[in-house]
Amino acid sequence: MRPAGVPDLSGQVCLVAGASRGVGRGIARALGEAGATVIVTGRSSESGPRTDGRPEVLEDAAREVDLAGGRGFHYLCDHTREQAVDGLVHWTLRRFGRIDIAVSSVWGGHEGYDGDRFPDGAAWGDPFWRRAATPLGHALQSGPYAALLLARAVAPAMVSAKRGLLVLVSFGTQEGYLGDIVYDLAMATTNRLALATAAELAPRGVTALALSPGRVRTERSIDAGFGEVADETPLYAGRAVAALAGDPALAEQAGRTLHVADLARHYGFTDEDGRRPDRFRMGF
Repeated sequence: MRPAGVPDLSGQVCLVAGASRGVGRGIARALGEAGATVIVTGRSSESGPRTDGRPEVLEDAAREVDLAGGRGFHYLCDHTREQAVDGLVHWTLRRFGRIDIAVSSVWGGHEGYDGDRFPDGAAWGDPFWRRAATPLGHALQSGPYAALLLARAVAPAMVSAKRGLLVLVSFGTQEGYLGDIVYDLAMATTNRLALATAAELAPRGVTALALSPGRVRTERSIDAGFGEVADETPLYAGRAVAALAGDPALAEQAGRTLHVADLARHYGFTDEDGRRPDRFRMGF
């Protein structure tokens, strides 16, 4: 039995990029909970390299989709490589014939962060004039650039079908500075990308939007010592995606940056523990 606020997405084909762990993995699981077929993608696999040497892998994420009630498949992909992303989408269309929902949860901007320092020695929130510029390039490539590659790869099939949902996982920047120049610029760019892609896709029946979770208890945040202050599980954002996908009035949300907590109250879903955490208004 599906939890309250989670629609029936049986027959829907979903592609979740960056799903080996974190928010992407929670989104994949929630879509499985709704009965969907879910292709989970990323760079960490049982049989290959693992990002930052972490233990989480795509195969386990696909198994979680199965256990939740959906059909999980995994595909190893570096989402910063255009040819690799195009290959993923072509494979998905050949095997499943369609893509109804595509989610970009790719983010490498915190790779190597131990909760205190980044690999270059900088701390979160150091003044911008004391930060090297190089990390910004990596953050933009592993965030909004990866999202753009996925969007342009799935758009032709969605436009042809005159339907589809494209979700870019980000963080809300409407209410002020997020406290770290690299993170703020990457999230603002992702939100603007959602607005831009929505402007071009909406007249063709496809809805693009950005999704803003709060402080999430991801595997990385727990290891960095933020577990006690993070009050959302990755499943919370996943249930937001599922609820949006089941909304007949979805097109009204095109181009917006939507907060998971607001969507929980609107659609009636809860987090894994039955709570509805309030919106978190500032970044880590």
